[in-house]
Amino acid sequence: MSRLEGKVAIITGASSGLGEGTAELFAKEGAAVVLTARREERLQALAKKIEGEGGRALAVAGDVRNVEDVKRVVDQAIAAFGRIDVLVNNGGILDKHMPAIRTSEELWNDVLGTNLTGVFHYCREVLPHLVKEGKGSIVNVASIGGIYMSAGVSYSAAKAGVNGLTRNIALQYAGTGIRCNSVNPGPTPTEANTPERLAEFDQEFMEICAQHQFWAGESEIIDQANAILFFASDESRYVTGQWLVVDRGMNL
Repeated sequence: MSRLEGKVAIITGASSGLGEGTAELFAKEGAAVVLTARREERLQALAKKIEGEGGRALAVAGDVRNVEDVKRVVDQAIAAFGRIDVLVNNGGILDKHMPAIRTSEELWNDVLGTNLTGVFHYCREVLPHLVKEGKGSIVNVASIGGIYMSAGVSYSAAKAGVNGLTRNIALQYAGTGIRCNSVNPGPTPTEANTPERLAEFDQEFMEICAQHQFWAGESEIIDQANAILFFASDESRYVTGQWLVVDRGMNL
């Protein structure tokens, strides 16, 4: 397979879950992948695995909230591979489904800073390189919580903001070779939502939200990664500003 042959992709939140799965899929499809997240040891292990399978990978640890970290990742991507073709903004944290009255200032700022401002940081730093190339794709990983507001208040607000940012950037660059779309996953088994983690969530608000959803069952990481791959590849060259929900129809 070579749907991303010769392309260079930065993937945030690549140390586990959806980011890790997307990185492996992209590498198999021919992309050179720049892996970034806060857990350097796991990034290095993933890079080694990808290279051992014949792919190209660069691991650069960093925090999406830190502008200097973001600039360093982008600079090292350019130094190693000469350009950037795809940006996948996947890095994010959960808010344990906290409703407004139980959301602390610290939690709100942490979730918004990571899940929304971090996406903005990467878009701002990568866009000039896409403009230089005259083409490129930004894929933002949002959530059904950002469309149906069915997560905690800070997570829903942040992911709704990601979708707004996605469409705004798509509008700015409409008619150019630069596209911006979002994938909005439904429940997907990752380290962030194991049964042990879910037990820590606000159960009352989870039950309220669940009353408005048909639980069609969890998707798999590969289902979300395939959606991201579509937006990253030239197969979606005429698609921009779209919010793709991948939830097995649970919100129909």
